[in-house]
Amino acid sequence: MALHESIHITDWFQLTFIENNGMAFGMEFFDKIFLTSFRIAATILVGWYIVRLIRKGVSWGFLTCMAFIMTGAAGNIIDCVFYGLIFDDPSWPQVATLVPFGQGYSTWFYGRVVDMFYFPLAEWDWPSWMPLVGGSHYVFFSYIFNVADACISCGVIALLLFFRRTLSQEFIADA
Repeated sequence: MALHESIHITDWFQLTFIENNGMAFGMEFFDKIFLTSFRIAATILVGWYIVRLIRKGVSWGFLTCMAFIMTGAAGNIIDCVFYGLIFDDPSWPQVATLVPFGQGYSTWFYGRVVDMFYFPLAEWDWPSWMPLVGGSHYVFFSYIFNVADACISCGVIALLLFFRRTLSQEFIADA
C-alpha cells in the first residue's frame, strides 16, 4: 500500500497505511532516539516486573495483562529499531520496497511505526450554534493504530477494570 492509501472493509472499519514517527496519536515531544531508548528501557523494566510477579504467584490474568503491555511495546520497538533500515521511503503514490539491510530510509532507532487499523465508528457535523466546534465535521474514533497499540491499550484497560485492587496492593507493598 502507498502511504495514506486506504482499503474500505466496512463503513466502520478500514485498513489505512500510515507511518507514525512519534508516540501515541503521532505526538512528538522528544527526539526519536530518546523515545526509542525510553521504550526499550520501559519494556525491560516491565519484563523484570513480570518475572518478579511470577515468583510472587500473582494471578495469570494479571500477568496476561502485563504481558500484553510488554509485547505491544516490544512490537513498536521492533518497528522503531528496524523498519527504517529495511525499507526505502519513496514519494507518494509509490509503495515502499524492501531493501538490503542498512540501505533503508533511516538508521538504527529512527524508524517509524506502521499503523493501519482505522475505525471511524460515527460521523456528524456539529450544529453551527455550538461554541468552539460549531459547523465542523467530527469523526468519532478517528485514530489509526496497530496490533501493538491495541495490545498496550487492552492490557492497561483490563488492568484498570479487573485488577485495580491487585495494582494498588502491588504499589503499596513496594512503597
